[in-house]
Amino acid sequence: PAGEVGDIEIRGPNLFKGYWRKPDRTREEMRPDGFFRTGDVGRLDARGYLHIVGRAKDLIISGGLNVYPKEVELLIDQMAGVGESAVIGVPHPDFGEGVIAVVTPRDGQPPPDGERIIARLKRELAGFKVPKRVFVVDELPRNAMGKVEKARLRERFAHAFEGG
Repeated sequence: PAGEVGDIEIRGPNLFKGYWRKPDRTREEMRPDGFFRTGDVGRLDARGYLHIVGRAKDLIISGGLNVYPKEVELLIDQMAGVGESAVIGVPHPDFGEGVIAVVTPRDGQPPPDGERIIARLKRELAGFKVPKRVFVVDELPRNAMGKVEKARLRERFAHAFEGG
């Protein structure tokens, strides 16, 4: 239904047949009816257009509520002084996962202020989507393809909520 977020699956004559020499992965991601599970989540608008919300593996479940990092990152990335951001979930004693943001400063500008980022997001997002903490780093870790390695960030900040 329009407006609901769900997994994106595709099918068509131009779709690849499977992963080269990876039959197990092919079985995991290719359904018997020919649909491919992309690993993305999205929603259809009233006109039938698909809007990608993010990657399923990046979904944060905080207090039983779904947080799609891309929604938060798009807002943070527009803020003064922010070069780029990555929003991740890490273990939290009360919520299961707590939302945190890891940001880099924009070239030639002073580092962004975490409290200001949080205050602005509180005006623009539901409370459960707002990062509880913001960490400023020089750069985000990337893989060979240039994609941010969120797993490494989750590892690095896994203890962000320990001790209060």
